[in-house]
This record gives sequence, C-alpha cells and structure tokens, in this order.
Amino acid sequence: MPGKGGVPRTNVIWEREKMKVSTYCRQCLEKLARQAAEIATPDSELRAEAIKAGLNTLDRNFSYNKVATEIATEVHRVIKRLTHNPDPYREMKAKELKMSQRLFREVRPYYGEDLRSCIKLSTLGNTIDFFKEPDKVKEEMKKPVEFVIDQIDGFEKKLRSAKKVLYLADNAGECFFDLPLINKIREKAQVIYVVKGSPVQDDITLEDLSRAGLREEIGEVITTGSDAVGIDFPSASEEFKTQLELADLVFAKGMGNYETLSEQPIHGKIVYCLMAKCQPIADSLKVPLNSYVVMLQ
Repeated sequence: MPGKGGVPRTNVIWEREKMKVSTYCRQCLEKLARQAAEIATPDSELRAEAIKAGLNTLDRNFSYNKVATEIATEVHRVIKRLTHNPDPYREMKAKELKMSQRLFREVRPYYGEDLRSCIKLSTLGNTIDFFKEPDKVKEEMKKPVEFVIDQIDGFEKKLRSAKKVLYLADNAGECFFDLPLINKIREKAQVIYVVKGSPVQDDITLEDLSRAGLREEIGEVITTGSDAVGIDFPSASEEFKTQLELADLVFAKGMGNYETLSEQPIHGKIVYCLMAKCQPIADSLKVPLNSYVVMLQ
C-alpha cells in the first residue's frame, strides 16, 4: 500500500482483511454463472436451464461467511453436471494458450535471468483473466511490472534454506510465464508444479499442460485432486495435502489460491504472487486495484 508520498509498501509486516465474500462478489458470481453456462453448451434451451440452475445455486450458497471461491466452485459443478460438459472452458483455454505463448515470446527478451526478473515475468502472466478481452490483456502485458507489495527479498532469503518448493499454478496460459521461475528456483530446491485435478474455469490441468507442450519441461507435476477454484481441502487429494505439509515453501499464483489459502492457519512458508484484479482482493491487501504483489504469509 502506498505510504506517504506514494512510496510503495515493501518488506513490511503484511496486514490484510479476511478474504470473505464482499458486496462486490455477488455481481461477479452472477456474471460467472452466465458465462460458464453460455460456453458449456450450444443448445439454447439447455443453456437457459443451466443459467437458471447456476443462479439458483448462487442464491442457496451465497453467504458473507464464505469465501467467494467456494460459491464459484459449486456454481461450476452444477453447470458442468447439467450440461454434461466436464470442461466448458476447454476452447477458451486453447485460445489462451496460443495467445500466451505468443505474448511470452514477445516479452521474454525484456526480462533477465535473475530471481527478481523471473518473478516479475511470472507475475506478468497473472494478467491473464477469462473475464478480460484479449486486447486488454495484451495491452497490460506491455506495461512494466512494479510491485506495490514487494517481499521478494524475504522469499529469496527463505529459498536459500529450502529443499522443496510447491508451486501452485493458476490460469492455463500462465505456464509459459511460470517456466523461467520454476527453472530458477530449481537451481536451489526441488520444485513440484501443482495443477488442477479436474477442469474448472480456465485453470490449468495436466491435459492443458500437455497441450502447451510443457509437460516434460515443467518437470515434477502433481494435481490438487480436485476441481475446486483455488484450494479446497475437503476435496483435495491426500498426495497434495502431504506435499503441502512437507514443502518448505509454497509459491501460490493468482487470486483463487490467495482467497483460499489465506484463510488457513499456515504461516511462514506461503508466497503469494498475483495481480489484484478485483476490488475485494485489492481491499483485502490494502492496495489499489490492478496492483502487482508478492508477499509472504
């Protein structure tokens, strides 16, 4: 958060609000339900039925005691089940992967090989969002990455003694931007890349990683075992929960991972890396909307 004179907050104790549903979330969740249903089926009658079911699910689950990702997960599950489409965002992800690979090649020469540069590049990838128009994403990716919360030095210090790092992936197209950082971290420690167990939104799965042609380059990969937005511990696999416990550091990309993990009593080893693309996230972090942040919990 900018201090006096607009100086970015950096290497300070991180304070935040609880990441529960806010008044802003209702409209966004309604938009999500409509979007997911519309791309899940070409059948207009089934689409209308899916929208209705998604909105009804939202009504039943909406609570200011919940995290928005919990509600979004239930909405997605109902729509996928009703339309018999396990991956409504499949084609959107295919387009995202092509666009992201092209953009990555364009911007990669402007970032170095040091840890800070690789983190900036990885964070730049988080600009990708399925609610944004491609032209808007392209425009934002041409801008320099400046962190409003910058705790990279703290992460680097912890990395010196780390043996295992769990790298929680986010959107499909980010994998290209993640790879340089994964390789950089791997110089110091074992890295395990974590993708979704089943499709949800445009989050990356093993299939998406293979379609991107990076399955072998990424190296060791596991899944969450779940189709939940962010991390849902009740539906997560034992393998994931075990690796989370064993990891010395967890590098968590994106807002969904922040929303869910920041509610957990895990301290001292999580590094959040994201762009605060919605007002509730920005308010929680006490930063301006669309700020880039890297912070330790």
